[in-house]
Amino acid sequence: MTFLEIVELLKTKFEDTIINKIVSHKLMSFIEIKAENLLKVSEFLYSNENLYFDSLSCITALDNGVEKNTMEMVYNFYSITNHHFFCIKVILDRNNPQIESLSSIWKTANWHEREAFDLLGISVINHPDLRRILNPEDWQGHPLRKDYEVQETYHDIKVKY
Repeated sequence: MTFLEIVELLKTKFEDTIINKIVSHKLMSFIEIKAENLLKVSEFLYSNENLYFDSLSCITALDNGVEKNTMEMVYNFYSITNHHFFCIKVILDRNNPQIESLSSIWKTANWHEREAFDLLGISVINHPDLRRILNPEDWQGHPLRKDYEVQETYHDIKVKY
């Protein structure tokens, strides 16, 4: 199934307004949707037998900075059975970045979502175990935020060299 066929199937299942943006590109195509629609769209991508996206390959989180005041979550889906792929991008408010967990559908979401929480401070609603994954629990701040300032010491150990 092609990217545009998947988009048309989503438009048929949901209202046309569910998709904010469609970007068709030979390397990686994606749609942009609102955060509140992510879970229901993802459930459909997984449960529809014509799509059956049985693999959530990657979740990428990024900070667009204080000028844009947004963050992004990009979800890469792949159907091993049907041999097609698809991406969804969600724009989040940088001051209160939060998104629904997809770990109830794909177990791989668990660690990807924890990484987004740890490194960027994105709150993942209904995550089964939302805690830091790379930094110590008592680390100050989120290192991949563009306004992050490295703490000078950690438990009396000099951090910045």
